[in-house]
Amino acid sequence: MIQPLAPGFWRRGGCLAGGLALGWLAALGHGVVQAQSPAQAQLPTPEIYTCLDARGRKLTSDRPIAECRDREQKILNPSGTIKTRIGPALTAKERADLEAKDKAEQAQRAMLEEEKRRDRALLIRYPTLSAHQMERNSALDQINRVKQTALLQVTDLLAQKTKLMNEMAFYEKDPSRAPARLKRQLDEVNQTLAAQGRFLADKDAEIARVNARFDAEQQRLTPLWQMATAVKAD
Repeated sequence: MIQPLAPGFWRRGGCLAGGLALGWLAALGHGVVQAQSPAQAQLPTPEIYTCLDARGRKLTSDRPIAECRDREQKILNPSGTIKTRIGPALTAKERADLEAKDKAEQAQRAMLEEEKRRDRALLIRYPTLSAHQMERNSALDQINRVKQTALLQVTDLLAQKTKLMNEMAFYEKDPSRAPARLKRQLDEVNQTLAAQGRFLADKDAEIARVNARFDAEQQRLTPLWQMATAVKAD
């Protein structure tokens, strides 16, 4: 049986004994808290899985719900708030389709990044319309100089052909009597003229390609020049 404290206990030194007792109790309580805290810290945070199955029933579990493999499941915090969501399990075909879609999206993003890189490089090379036009004129001038040289050769070949044809006119009544040398020279001139004609056609096609390239570049550069001008104005 616990006896009541004698009167004057706290005044006769019981204060010291009582203080020691209180200190011992506080230390004991602190030790219990310290002993429990690590164990409590190691406990995993419980997760709650919930979903509506195919029949509309709300199911709840502490692990992924097998009946909801084909639909979305919510993972809840202990407080009931949504922590995350997990999608339905995919079939092999669905996974393949999803991978193909991801690859297509990655390719699209890579293509867009490459276009941006090309646009930046193009703007650095041609910061203004006049710079771009100057480059176009320079490229066309080079082709036209080569073409002009070929045209001079054609003019010379035509003069040679006229001379040879005048000689052949002497044998108009009987071309078989024309000298072999004359026939050979006329054939050579005709072959060279044909080659020069193909060469000039190639140069015309090259001019068309150059103009098409610069037209496409100008179309891409026009909004870039406008943006650059607007930035400078700001």
